[in-house]
Amino acid sequence: MRELRLLDRPWHERYSVQRLGEFVARCRKRGIAVTPQRLAVIQALLASENHPSTDEICAAVRRKHPHVSLATVHRILNEFCEAGEARKVTLLHDVARYDGNVEPHHHVVCVRCKRVHDIEMPDVEKLLEGTPSLGQFALLRCSLEIEALCKRCQIAEKRERTNRPHRAEMD
Repeated sequence: MRELRLLDRPWHERYSVQRLGEFVARCRKRGIAVTPQRLAVIQALLASENHPSTDEICAAVRRKHPHVSLATVHRILNEFCEAGEARKVTLLHDVARYDGNVEPHHHVVCVRCKRVHDIEMPDVEKLLEGTPSLGQFALLRCSLEIEALCKRCQIAEKRERTNRPHRAEMD
């Protein structure tokens, strides 16, 4: 079994450069007009490692294009999801979050701070290999979500526990 690993910053940077380099050609092939707004949205999405919300992507886009509306960003993200240029990730969140990594991968989610990280788990796909359906469902792909507590939140919880008055002191 190959080792599990979080996809780190250098991996994301290499992936983003590759995706951006191919983005225009893929859009043209699919009949999607390449506009400054679409370029700004894909750049903002790929620049983020935190699976940003529409609001976060819009804020990043507005730094270069201040007149782009939230509705435009939302529409572009939906187009990207339909075209396979992005994935919607809503794990443990009240609002949709988006992922610019469209390669097969999974997610580890901090249940406290809600940060989402990509994780490579090569053997997970093998679990469904050769299984075309599950009952009435035709299998398309597999996406695993792992709920965890990130290091930062572990430290914060430990600090909170040590600062909490003990039960005997309260009586």
